[in-house]
Amino acid sequence: MTNLFKRMPARFLRGCAPMRRSPRLTGLTGACVALSAALLAGCSPGKQGNPGQTQASAPVSAAAPAPAASGPLKIGFIYVGPVGDGGWSFAHDNARKALGKDFGGKIATTYVENVNEGPDAERVIRDLVQQGDELIFGTSFGFMEPMLKVAADTPQVKFEHATGYKTAPNLGTYDARTYEGAYMAGVVAGKMSKTGVLGVVGSVPIPEVIRNIDSFTLGAQVFNPKVKVRVVWVGDWNNPPKETEAATALINGGADVLMQNTDSPAVLKTAESMGKHAFGWDSDMRAYGPKAHLGSAIINWEPFYKKITQDVLDGSWQSGPYWWGVKEGAIDFVSISSEVPQDVRDKLDSVKSGLRSGSFTIWQGPIQDNTGKTALATGQAANDAFLRRINFYVQGVEGQIPGGEHK
Repeated sequence: MTNLFKRMPARFLRGCAPMRRSPRLTGLTGACVALSAALLAGCSPGKQGNPGQTQASAPVSAAAPAPAASGPLKIGFIYVGPVGDGGWSFAHDNARKALGKDFGGKIATTYVENVNEGPDAERVIRDLVQQGDELIFGTSFGFMEPMLKVAADTPQVKFEHATGYKTAPNLGTYDARTYEGAYMAGVVAGKMSKTGVLGVVGSVPIPEVIRNIDSFTLGAQVFNPKVKVRVVWVGDWNNPPKETEAATALINGGADVLMQNTDSPAVLKTAESMGKHAFGWDSDMRAYGPKAHLGSAIINWEPFYKKITQDVLDGSWQSGPYWWGVKEGAIDFVSISSEVPQDVRDKLDSVKSGLRSGSFTIWQGPIQDNTGKTALATGQAANDAFLRRINFYVQGVEGQIPGGEHK
């Protein structure tokens, strides 16, 4: 697939203390990323002089890895953005660091940040295999095809791909039910909005992101059935300047509460500077805009990474798929603002309790798309296959999905 999202050269770091799908997409027609944003994303201070640091090597062929020595299980993580993005990659890296505390000397971890989706990813994955990594986590949708290719060449290595859907005997998939966090943010937004207009800064129009926008809207309709949701797409996962522009446009267009499906805290910062409200996404972002912050929809990857690591150590690893949410401790809504009234807090507690027990379903009919067509009939609940294929806006979201059609 054509790679449109250019980033700085990746760096390898093993066993050091470091300073965010869903899915990630390549080949998005018309996406244009400013070079300044890529440069900012690639600048991660405090990395020079760390033990074991090397520059990414030139592309290598499908050679056999170096003979494995006895010792700790070597685990590699590949990130689409910088570990300091405050969101997606930051959340993954927090979980990576937690593994060191969970397993101590039984494991040694590596991470590679700012990896382009496409050929660069294959090169990085092969480099990790040659360094002796026995378990590799690829944390972006666009890493899927490269991981499949390398997995076929190196059956002795275990691979886990975040937000993907293709598997192999040694390649599993995993994801977080981010739409659950988006729904809870929507519950708050519907109550807190004074204009009745909400804004979403979208990354790329794939089912993961569309599902989150729709779930945010369904949540907002709990307290305001007539709410309007407007979306501005930026065509990237971590592009602070474009995220800022999109947030500004939404606020100027009447939105007073913003959500994002991008990786940086730029949307929250913009809301702070313009006197509006917003949410943290993937990680707790309250520090980036304490006055604007209404709460953060977070992902906790530690439970899943701990399970997979233990499975590999035990010799019981299987190739998924896994899709974890509130029930498994992977999704939460935290750091709720003191401005949020008690009836909203009570509703959030009820939602969390229902999601944990299975007694509450977010996607249950009647649900219509924004053209009036029935998406789910009364009493019909969406299964995972339905959720993974979502390509429509629900009623309440304005406009059309770029390059898509309602079906």
